[in-house]
Amino acid sequence: MPKAQAREPNERANAVLAPGLYVVATPIGNLRDITLRALDVLSAADLVLCEDTRVGGKLLAAHGIAARLERYDEHAAERVRPMVLQRLVEGARIALTSDAGTPLVSDPGYRLVLEAAAQGSDVFPIPGPSASLAALTAAGLPTDRFLFAGFPPTKTAARRSLFEELAPIRATLLFYETGPRLADSLADMAAVLGRREACVARELTKLHETIVRGSLTELAADPRCQEPKGEIVVVVGPPAAEHISLDQADEALAEAVARLGPSAGAAEVAKALGLSRRDLYARALVLKGAKR
Repeated sequence: MPKAQAREPNERANAVLAPGLYVVATPIGNLRDITLRALDVLSAADLVLCEDTRVGGKLLAAHGIAARLERYDEHAAERVRPMVLQRLVEGARIALTSDAGTPLVSDPGYRLVLEAAAQGSDVFPIPGPSASLAALTAAGLPTDRFLFAGFPPTKTAARRSLFEELAPIRATLLFYETGPRLADSLADMAAVLGRREACVARELTKLHETIVRGSLTELAADPRCQEPKGEIVVVVGPPAAEHISLDQADEALAEAVARLGPSAGAAEVAKALGLSRRDLYARALVLKGAKR
């Protein structure tokens, strides 16, 4: 029986591709982490949208693909989007990519997908690599429920406010962060979220891939987390408490408030039980008033 002949890269351009917008995931580091379907789409597309055409061009060249590229980032989106939408109406096959990973995940593209769907154009997801999901699978933390929260704010007050908002959520939390801000961000997480188990994943799938696990307090002091270079994902485990009754929360709150006062007591219990500091503070005032 003759062996099946492997398809050469230039043969992919003959693949039948229906008109529409294709949201194509690309490698987050290792160029071999791309699906065969993604290569078929990129080869046959009439236009490939890239955050940076140099990065997109490098990926296509590595796989022997020639395609028309168009810049589509936060600066060019408003200018390019009307043209793309019109071409979709005319029956074009257009691929949307990011510099690395799955488009729309902390990348431009939401408005394009929204408006393409609204005008009746087909939108096809072409799944593949994602830094956040890759980090989650390697972190060793619960995966049954998780929340992706993107990049935390750059200012300390706003960053802590976000962490306080997320503190009661009983799910693993995922963040992207930059090297220069990582240590400060971890310190703020430790201050607001307490000693939760966490993981810092850096340069996933690349030569200097590094995965560091420990409590937020330990990670904030770890030399490997002091201004590292590269792309970084921080994964934070959920609150330790599974089921906290109102009576249990009140008991812990009353003891803490007696020692520390309403504000500090509420903050301590919030960290320990994974509850909202604001809600506990309001409850502390109610309990204090009831004792008068």
